[in-house]
Amino acid sequence: MRFSAAFALLLSILSPSLVQAADRTIVVLDASGSMWGQIDGRSKIEIARETIGKVLPSVSKDTELGLMVYGHRDKGSCSDIELVVPPAKGTEAEIANVVNGITPKGKTPLTQAVREAAEALKYTEEKATVVLVTDGLETCQADPCALAAELESKGVDFTAHVVGFGLTEEEGKKVSCLAEGTGGQYFQASDASQLVAALAATVAGPPMVKQPAEPVEQAKPVQPEYNTVLESRLSEGGPPIGESSDIQWKIFKAGANGEPEGDYIALEYKGGYSATYPAGKYIADVMLNSSIERKVPFEIKDGEVAKASVNFDAGYLIITPKRTPQDTAADDNAAVLIGFGDYSTTYYGLTKFYAPAGNVSLKGTIGAATAEETVAVKAGETLEHDLVIGSGVIDNKAVYAEGGLAVDSSEVFFEILSPQKDINGDRKSFGNTYGTGTKLDTPTGDFILAAKLGLVRGETPFSIKAGERKDVTVNLNGGVIAITAPGAEKIEIYEAKKDIQGNQKIVATAFGTEYTETVPPGDYIVRASYEGDRAQKDMPATVKAAERTEVAVQ
Repeated sequence: MRFSAAFALLLSILSPSLVQAADRTIVVLDASGSMWGQIDGRSKIEIARETIGKVLPSVSKDTELGLMVYGHRDKGSCSDIELVVPPAKGTEAEIANVVNGITPKGKTPLTQAVREAAEALKYTEEKATVVLVTDGLETCQADPCALAAELESKGVDFTAHVVGFGLTEEEGKKVSCLAEGTGGQYFQASDASQLVAALAATVAGPPMVKQPAEPVEQAKPVQPEYNTVLESRLSEGGPPIGESSDIQWKIFKAGANGEPEGDYIALEYKGGYSATYPAGKYIADVMLNSSIERKVPFEIKDGEVAKASVNFDAGYLIITPKRTPQDTAADDNAAVLIGFGDYSTTYYGLTKFYAPAGNVSLKGTIGAATAEETVAVKAGETLEHDLVIGSGVIDNKAVYAEGGLAVDSSEVFFEILSPQKDINGDRKSFGNTYGTGTKLDTPTGDFILAAKLGLVRGETPFSIKAGERKDVTVNLNGGVIAITAPGAEKIEIYEAKKDIQGNQKIVATAFGTEYTETVPPGDYIVRASYEGDRAQKDMPATVKAAERTEVAVQ
């Protein structure tokens, strides 16, 4: 296969019997997400693991060999570059072991990776060789051609070889300059014949010592390891989707009407896979993101490999909800409602999902703040979009008196209200919570923070901008009255001042012998009532803001 041949070609770079390698060499290996692409039913990373394990034992023992990998830890980072095995003699087994544990994920910062490999080899002081193995082009806005000129001008004896896996001729031109600009060679791995020609062209060293001829594997009859290859794609003609738990495969036997029959015989969660099933007709029921469903029939015949490909006609969205356009990270408090067709679902914080090509509605909320947008999704493309939900945060505080004692209670009720009243005299609410020291997300603009504790209530107007956080303090203007009335059945609090008819307004009532309440400052009458013929008892009390008044009714 062409990728096995490519790694054989890599060996030709490292072996002194072919292209003469430097004493110290670092292989830069592409571990970006595209390495999950499949060739003849096997992923490129799988082929890489197997082939590297076979060819590394043949590397010259005089070569100090190292391994640098990019794109293996973070899906979206251009700095995901790691020298996993520093150059040294006898590292072949360690490199093979590391490659076996690599999981492709991210981008392709090949230019910066080659630069870091050259620096690790001290290319400005010593002879150094870097071998870049890539199945894609630069995705991090860097110029490999400019780097080649820089390394060539500063290096003592620096050479870069490049192996392009599955690149077109036009794509190869964009990366071959790394090799050509440093006196190295570019190897196009488009098909087997080109690989053979490239390998023959690189045999420039001393003649190899003949070894006993090994049987040619291609001459042996090869029995397939599986008889079914299933793939999924986001667009017609697009690359296969690699490892993805967002895709569910259910395999059914096909009935006479061409529809699934009975229970499914297999269940898998991945972008594609290979398997062996008995000969017959089948239906693959495939779900993407639990929202996009496709059914694909396929037939397995004895001695043949059946192939079925699903086209979801979908794109991948990365939605970053944030309070201001300047925020660099998603707000974890944001809810993002996704809608397309009859389907809707809600994510929180950074949102990643697949959606069918077409318009997708987005509604983001942070507290009472909302933002709604519609984005256009194209099949096979990744759309990164910032959803700005203008909002701020207030920290709720309350005091018993202006500039006085702070309220420390979980029973204080805070509510954000509109400053204007409607026709009925009511204000619109924008969120509420209990407890001092709590916080409330709020839309931008002018509002009122109201607070209530016991029988007192206060309001404070405030303004807030997107991304702003501020303390808002409400003056409750109240004090605490603590009443004890041994033997009482009921305790009542009245205003001391009588109205024009001579009546006193009742403020609060409690049953029992003790009662503590927060009330506005003023003069009161505390009345204790008892069972039976025992007469009521009244006791005057004066409450001051931010003070505690204790009353004993004997």
